[in-house]
Amino acid sequence: MAKYTVNDAALTHAHDLIAARRYVLRSRWGDVQPSAADGTRYLRTHTWEEYGAWHLGLTEGAAEETKRRYAFVFGDFRRLHRMGIIACHYRAAEWGHKDIELAAHDLLQHFDRSVDVSGRSNRRSGPRARRASADPASRTRGSGGTAPS
Repeated sequence: MAKYTVNDAALTHAHDLIAARRYVLRSRWGDVQPSAADGTRYLRTHTWEEYGAWHLGLTEGAAEETKRRYAFVFGDFRRLHRMGIIACHYRAAEWGHKDIELAAHDLLQHFDRSVDVSGRSNRRSGPRARRASADPASRTRGSGGTAPS
């Protein structure tokens, strides 16, 4: 079985996409996950570095600048998909790739803290926001009124 290391460039790219609000909150990952042909089309106009930034995993021992080098895609080469992150997490957990699983989990937690269910940013400004961010237990999610765990 192949072994993978976490692609730090992909994590940086994913965080940048979230900050720029270039994401899809809800999608059918099986319908939007890029195919091999999509990857080939993307590589016609982008570098291997840009292609790799869409993949959470680097295949150990695979040659640089090959598709085999990159695994665990989380977006459609335009936007990050929340379901793509979940798929990465699930597949990594299923096959025992613990480092990838944990990276996907952390990325999903970051995404969910940054974006609310309606797709708006959770960032606030002003003195009230600073008070709320100083005490994480005082924040609530949704209308349930419970603090995040």
